Amino acid sequence: MASNVQNTEETSALAEVVESNKFKTTEDIAFYRRQKKLLPGNSPYHALLDTLQLSSYKATLQLLNEENKVSLLLEIFALEDHVIRIKVNELKPMKLRYEVPDVIVNEPVTQRNIRESRQEGKRKRDMETQEESEEDLGLWKEQFHEFIDIKINGPTSVGLDFSLHGFEYVYGIPEHTENLRLKTTSQEDPYRLYNLDVFACKLHSRMGVYGSVPLLLAHKQNQTMGIFWLNASETLVDISLNTENKTSLGKTKKLKTDDDVLPRTDVRWMSESGIIDAFILMGPSAFDVFSQYSRLTGLQAFPPLFALGHHQCRYSYKDENDVEQVDAGFDMNDIPNDVIWLDIDHTEGKRYFTWDRSKFPRPREMQEHLRSKDRKLVVIIDAHIKVDKKYPFYCEAKSKKYFVMDKDGEEYHGSCWPGVSAYLDFTNPIVRNWYANKHGLDQYKDSTDILFVWNDMNEPAVFSGPELTMHKNAMHAGGWEHREMHNLYGFYQQWATAEGLIRRSRGMERPFVLTRSFFAGSQRYGAVWTGDNVAEWSYLKISIPMLLNLSITGISFCGADIGGFAQNPEPELLVRWYQAAAYQPFFRNHSHAETKRREPWLFGEDNTKIIRETIRERYALLPFWYTLFYMAHTKAEPLIRPLWVNFPEEVNTFAVDDEFMIGDALLVHPVTKAGITEVIVLLPGKGELWYYLRTLQRFDGEQVLRVSVTLDSIPIYQHGGTIIPRKTQVLRSTKAMEMVSYALYIALDSENSATGMLFLDDGHSFNYKSKNQFLLRKFSFKDNTFSSVCADEKGCYCTECVVERILVMGAERPTCVTAWDPDGQESAVHFTYNAGKSLLNVEDLRLNLACDWMLKFHY
Repeated sequence: MASNVQNTEETSALAEVVESNKFKTTEDIAFYRRQKKLLPGNSPYHALLDTLQLSSYKATLQLLNEENKVSLLLEIFALEDHVIRIKVNELKPMKLRYEVPDVIVNEPVTQRNIRESRQEGKRKRDMETQEESEEDLGLWKEQFHEFIDIKINGPTSVGLDFSLHGFEYVYGIPEHTENLRLKTTSQEDPYRLYNLDVFACKLHSRMGVYGSVPLLLAHKQNQTMGIFWLNASETLVDISLNTENKTSLGKTKKLKTDDDVLPRTDVRWMSESGIIDAFILMGPSAFDVFSQYSRLTGLQAFPPLFALGHHQCRYSYKDENDVEQVDAGFDMNDIPNDVIWLDIDHTEGKRYFTWDRSKFPRPREMQEHLRSKDRKLVVIIDAHIKVDKKYPFYCEAKSKKYFVMDKDGEEYHGSCWPGVSAYLDFTNPIVRNWYANKHGLDQYKDSTDILFVWNDMNEPAVFSGPELTMHKNAMHAGGWEHREMHNLYGFYQQWATAEGLIRRSRGMERPFVLTRSFFAGSQRYGAVWTGDNVAEWSYLKISIPMLLNLSITGISFCGADIGGFAQNPEPELLVRWYQAAAYQPFFRNHSHAETKRREPWLFGEDNTKIIRETIRERYALLPFWYTLFYMAHTKAEPLIRPLWVNFPEEVNTFAVDDEFMIGDALLVHPVTKAGITEVIVLLPGKGELWYYLRTLQRFDGEQVLRVSVTLDSIPIYQHGGTIIPRKTQVLRSTKAMEMVSYALYIALDSENSATGMLFLDDGHSFNYKSKNQFLLRKFSFKDNTFSSVCADEKGCYCTECVVERILVMGAERPTCVTAWDPDGQESAVHFTYNAGKSLLNVEDLRLNLACDWMLKFHY
């Protein structure tokens, strides 16, 4: 859903004008101006070395501000799993500072021994306690347009500098419409982390948009590391790339050679309030960093299988008949689909948890019709609540004082879609508990267990507020100002919603919740999308690095609106967007109310055919996607990844963001320009093999290819040494395909070997975890033998699904192929061989997934 920008024919230039009028620049941010006055090397703080204390798990040291004599306490913790935690707080605060709760899943475990470190080389700038000067530094009040932010606690910003020696490539800190590799900000604006409702945000902008993950990753050939800045207030990040001399400890030589100079990236974190609480994730590999971060903030939620299918959404489908016609359109055009979505107009006067009975008189029957097609319904439930004395939901929340209050202690009101609105205080666990219960079938009238939820406008969006969001001096439970936890608001709503859907099923069923606003840890509760994009080629192109930065910062379940939310895509753009999105985790077509209809069969038969085949390919690969989600859920391995994650030694991959890996098996290069017939593809990996899936042709790694493309193709390569499970047939939905047999696509490496995994369970419940009802199978091809074995003995799941076909790329012709069943019986199996493609096709198999078995290739 868009913000209050109604004309979807706006150009990007107009969007930029809107931003300049509605949103702050760095010159408007007082704490940033104050922080920038503190120059590196001139910190007023000094370490009091005689206060240094070492214990078995931490070091503490007092810091003194020589100007105002305020003392701070520095704590350094050596945590397990190669993580260092740095905390700085006031030693004797006049008022307690906000420390972010609920994001860290468990209190980190410290190591028993800590090495002494005096930290003399660290540059530090910490909490402010400055006297107000003649210069307007916004210490006690700050004005933006007609809005005046009264700061009853005075100036409270915090900041800390990090120097990353040897690193020149940094990534992360989403969400921005920027490239994968973060740019230096020395002469430009810093990266802003402040959740805002920014319609059609201009591209290559550092301003904050819908969500924030304060995690930065740095990578060089022999190491990946991360910095996690645990602060939920408005945050700015400055990045500068410098060099230092290897031999002179920072002193510049008159003459330098390339061998003399090491890169160094300086990262400066600045937040409006709270404390300094930073985690240094030491890696050393990217997968180590992913694991270290997940131990702090949690793993990606394991979604129900239907959520990985195709989703059809619009703002809005107008009534029940419209929903049924769209649903029927998928069947008539033989296009799979799993979910129909309803935007705000399905409600009674924009009152959530209600139905507009003139448009949706039989919502339960509508849902049952979708159920009969093995499909689901998702409805929107935003954060704002219509102020209406006849609206029971509002009245109950008001009577219980569950809304955010204004600075004067009255119920905070702002303008949003329903008009005058109140905002639930999701930071309060009592409110979250109450809200979660509202999703119950006994509370949400005419909802069913196939209804799932979309949380939108939860930055929170306030059309009448500064920067279209909540006033910073609004008050939450515990007496905390909104400025302290602004970036957490959407996180809390998604959490409460997911909990509500789990309770609805009495803890049996996995929820699906999409949120627009997010923070570190949001991965625990569902999916995220990139918000209100535009039907332009440049937005398709930027969606790739945006999703990659989300994925490597913990939020694997992410996607972008197919075709662009605003404006009307030309048919070629829609086709290309479908081809890109089919290889991204969250797969949804969504558009604004004022755009032309965008169901995938409305763009001519030729384009419908291409889109159909693209969606069908997505469904054929669902076993592969589902297995990757399980790995993300259990091992923090991101589903989609920049090339450098899988090829960390190859410098030429470090800035690539127009192609990406899916797991370690597929390399995808979407087409993001109009009318082109050729793209440049980097195939990394010295000594590696790649197989072009369109032709099954084999290519060596460590080369750049010029690849011809037609409208019905994009370059997709399977990595040698991998095995991908697929379905042999595509039906109308994921549930309809449960018993469809499997095919295994084996791409041999240079040593004629390959491995792969397959996860299987019921696709919807928590039984995989609570009752160990699952199968995790490991496939391997080595020494002319293919085997299927159990990869996790804890799991047990009965299935009649079978492997029907095995395709081996890069194979030699065998004289015969035999199958060994669990009883040790050997029998010959049928195969064909294509010598021109070195392709071996073993067919007509009936090998049960739940059993161990082997195929032997005889030469």
